[in-house]
Amino acid sequence: MDKVCAVFGGSRGIGRAVAQLMAQKGYRLAIIARNLEVAKAAAGELGGDHLAFSCDVAKERDVQNTFEEMEKNLGRVNFLVNAAGINRDSLLVRTKTEDMISQLHTNLLGSMLTCKVALKTMIQQQRGSIVNVGSIIGLKGNSGQSVYSAGKGGLVGFSRALAKEVARKKIRVNVVAPGPIEQMWIKSLCILTSLGQCCE
Repeated sequence: MDKVCAVFGGSRGIGRAVAQLMAQKGYRLAIIARNLEVAKAAAGELGGDHLAFSCDVAKERDVQNTFEEMEKNLGRVNFLVNAAGINRDSLLVRTKTEDMISQLHTNLLGSMLTCKVALKTMIQQQRGSIVNVGSIIGLKGNSGQSVYSAGKGGLVGFSRALAKEVARKKIRVNVVAPGPIEQMWIKSLCILTSLGQCCE
């Protein structure tokens, strides 16, 4: 099986660190971000034949088009990392409705949409692995982050349910919930382990 991985949110933070480790392990990577130039810069730093794509994960048509382009240029995606996310800290009574919607669309709906499209290929192949990047805030909550917590907490429930849906198809679905640790490589290693590829 070709090692083709799509890293949504791969241009910065945890997604970028994961992409760097996966490139070292011989994966062909698609680095996806809203800003294509930023994604290209991140992909270029990896060397090799990795590609960059622009996508707003909250838009289903965008997600579908991005997967079609990835398959055309890299091959079938059999590993998916959902690290795209936004955070607009504020007490709930001060939070604008549009900020609530944008956070939930990016942090929860976006991962649902990418998983939905990726699974079509994975089910055909009877193999695949997905890791959704949550947050400890989604498990414990935090003052001023109620909306962010709701999205990340929802991602945990979604990932657990989806794992049960597709396990018989030999597809793994995991969610990691990192806290505020400084060593980005530790978070990245957790994600690689969840993909089941740490020792390859």
